Amino acid sequence: MDNFSNNVRRSTNRLINESSPYLLQHAYNPVDWYPWGKDALQKATIEDKPIFLSIGYSACHWCHVMAHESFESDDIASFMNDNFVNIKVDREERPDIDDIYQKVCQLANGTGGWPLSVFLTPDQRPFYIGTYFPGQSRNGMPGFATILKQLKDAYVNKRQEIISATSELMQALVHIAADVPVLGNKDNLERSILDEAAIGLLRMADNVYGGFGQAPKFPNTSNLLFLLRYHEISGMNRFKDFVIFSAEKMAAGGIHDHLGGGFARYSTDQRWLIPHFEKMLYDNSLLVQLYAELYQLTQEEHYLHLVRKTLDYIIREMMSPAGGFYSAQDADSDGEEGKYYVWTRQEVFDLLGDHTVSEIFCDYYGVTTYGNFDGKNILYIRETVKTLAKKYGRSVEDVGNIIEESSLKLFNFRSKRVAPGLDDKILTSWNGLMISAFAKGYRVTGDPKYLAHATNTIDFIEMNLQSNEDGRLYRLHKNGISKLNAYLDDYAFYTNALLDVFEIDSQPRFLDRAILYANFMIKHFWDDKESNLFFTSDDHEKLIVRTKSFYDLAIPSGSSIAASNLLRLFYLTNNYEYLDKAESIMKSAARMASENPFGFGHMLIAIYLSIKKCTEILVVQQNDNHKNLPQLTSWLNKHFIPNQISAIINDKRQLQLLQKYEFFKGRDLTGISNAREYALVCKDSACSLPILSVQDLETNLYSK
Repeated sequence: MDNFSNNVRRSTNRLINESSPYLLQHAYNPVDWYPWGKDALQKATIEDKPIFLSIGYSACHWCHVMAHESFESDDIASFMNDNFVNIKVDREERPDIDDIYQKVCQLANGTGGWPLSVFLTPDQRPFYIGTYFPGQSRNGMPGFATILKQLKDAYVNKRQEIISATSELMQALVHIAADVPVLGNKDNLERSILDEAAIGLLRMADNVYGGFGQAPKFPNTSNLLFLLRYHEISGMNRFKDFVIFSAEKMAAGGIHDHLGGGFARYSTDQRWLIPHFEKMLYDNSLLVQLYAELYQLTQEEHYLHLVRKTLDYIIREMMSPAGGFYSAQDADSDGEEGKYYVWTRQEVFDLLGDHTVSEIFCDYYGVTTYGNFDGKNILYIRETVKTLAKKYGRSVEDVGNIIEESSLKLFNFRSKRVAPGLDDKILTSWNGLMISAFAKGYRVTGDPKYLAHATNTIDFIEMNLQSNEDGRLYRLHKNGISKLNAYLDDYAFYTNALLDVFEIDSQPRFLDRAILYANFMIKHFWDDKESNLFFTSDDHEKLIVRTKSFYDLAIPSGSSIAASNLLRLFYLTNNYEYLDKAESIMKSAARMASENPFGFGHMLIAIYLSIKKCTEILVVQQNDNHKNLPQLTSWLNKHFIPNQISAIINDKRQLQLLQKYEFFKGRDLTGISNAREYALVCKDSACSLPILSVQDLETNLYSK
């Protein structure tokens, strides 16, 4: 066994000058870490040393474990410093670097993840790659200390083997850099793509616990959102029913924070009970949209409660004073995974006092003496309120109140515990997703605070993350500083957010900015050869390959959202360049999406929008001093019409300013009646007469 010690040195390394919370976590390691950049790469070249590249993120539990076992060890660090140039990368800051080497890890090992541990030649070519390594060898897994010594020896004494390994990996990497194979003749966009994909997804479905696959289990929200749209186009209830079943299982499970709101990143078990406790901004934004759409479909108040609870958690714990949204909360607190969230049965009884109240609470949330997580309890819904009412001889309302009041007591007590670490960097892309979530939340609840937060965050991005008026965006903002040119997903998600807000608050500036950023994206990210989008702009830092991203996994791909954006913009502007490029992107991934639908949920949503064709809806509100609420707008917002392209005008000047866009030309009919509002609906190249009642609107939208 290698004789490495585990003593922590408190002097700082170069990471102390970085703003990333993840990099700052490693600023006191004895490892002589460099951030990614010219200094590190030049040092490797001049000294002819291999590079050790470590990629992770602040809320990553196993990143913390590897740091403690290896990077805090003086002896391991000394060997690293003497024989390697050591670079730390925050994958959320630099998804381009992470994307390249995750692809390499998939090629070499069939899997990826974080922490990602990569050994490179000075020219950035990988020759050995893995994820987590223990500090010392155990259970058949090689220790990091051993790997370091073997690779140092290979680099010095077996250089030809290293060169051969890098050549093989690079040939394979160049081949898969585009994410999906682009064939000579791109497939047509046909209904059969949706049919095959939807049936394929149901074959992968877990019909016992919901979701897809076994453990670990992720929400895979993109696929669930697609299945709702497939239900809409096919009329087959089994697709909707599976989404409802999965959403209910997630909401009842331990992956859902029942006291404070929000969802953890994934469940370590098949039945959603034991979460990996980190909370990510993107998961919660997508899940808000899912539960909002389920409300639109079912009108079940339960889903509204989940939407409100999750958004209120984001406002309370994940929003900066200036209006941007933070990235993540850690899985660990006080050095222990999940400590902030778990309970003993005795704690519950001590806090609630009343024996019967405590029994009801524990029965509802599955709290037992022995626990379900290292002797403690992760709360999950084990019994229904109705069942407990019968068991304890109480009314349903009484039991509901007991659970609500008791949950608040535990939440208030929990808030005094040491909180999980917060990654407080603000990413343009993830903020775009959350703006869309708040827009959706406003649609279904009608609560103006959610719309206000959506528009405030747009103002924050325009003020802090816009580089100049030509449409360039920055990737991230931290400590008053914005940096790094934005990636495809930043442009796509933020443009999507602007369009989502425009549909419910149709101020011209939202559409103007969406068009500005879409045009910038086309100019700087478009690949003329293959007619789709690169992940990085044409003036981005040169890396070993320029990748593309089509897969929709935990986060939608920039390509998928960009395709939807361009389709929507086509209907608003009648600019056929948008339509042509949207269709070309979708055709690039169509075959893979039908054959391997699990990784293409949002791309399938874009294809659905193309095949279904959009219904154009314009609502004009007038007589603003009228006391009655706008009924057409309220009905429209609370119903599931996933192929709508809509605008809601509440000011005549708005409509005049929007006349430059095709969608609004010739539709200024203000004053046609004394009605509070009227609607115009256009579909299949035909438009309705002005609609004044909810009944007529519903009839028009749902008629064939």
